[in-house]
Formats: sequence, structure tokens, C-alpha cells
Amino acid sequence: MIVELRAVPDCPNLDATRDLLRACLVEAGLPVTVLERVGDYPSPSVLVDGRDVTGADPHGPAACVLRPPTGEQIRAALRAAATQGGPGDAIRADQGGAGVR
Repeated sequence: MIVELRAVPDCPNLDATRDLLRACLVEAGLPVTVLERVGDYPSPSVLVDGRDVTGADPHGPAACVLRPPTGEQIRAALRAAATQGGPGDAIRADQGGAGVR
């Protein structure tokens, strides 16, 4: 399973989304490292195996997301990916972001 947290620089919702994602991973008991990317992305967004947990286009334009991912959406995407299996854990963080455990 590959989990990504994407955001534009200085996204005001990044910290809250990072904390929520971390809590959902702990709750699910998944030892997944998150690949955190800062750049031109819908922000903040959480992708699980390349799919945005909200159903939005993961390749959409860089912009503040009016409705950041919810815990329910993140948990549902993690459950679905865990039952399907995935290509492996992401193991690095880009552009100074720290991996989330």
C-alpha cells in the first residue's frame, strides 16, 4: 500500500490532515510510511495507491481544497487497500517533508 499526503507550500490545513492521517493509520494498525509531497497539488490531499480518498482527480490543479479529506474517507480507503493488497510501502518523503508513521 502506498499512501501519499500532498499539499501546496504553506497549506493551512496540512498539519491537521497529517495528524488525522496518522491517527487513521494507527487506528487501522497499519505500519505504513507516508510519502509526503509539497508542490503543485490539490491541497491537502491524501492518496492511497494513487487514488484520492475523496474521489477527486489526484492530478487536479494546485489549489486549496474546500473540503479536506475526512477521517471516514481516509479509513475507508485504507480498509479497501488493505483488503486488496498493494505494491508496497512508500519509504521516503520529498521536499523536506517528514515521513508519517
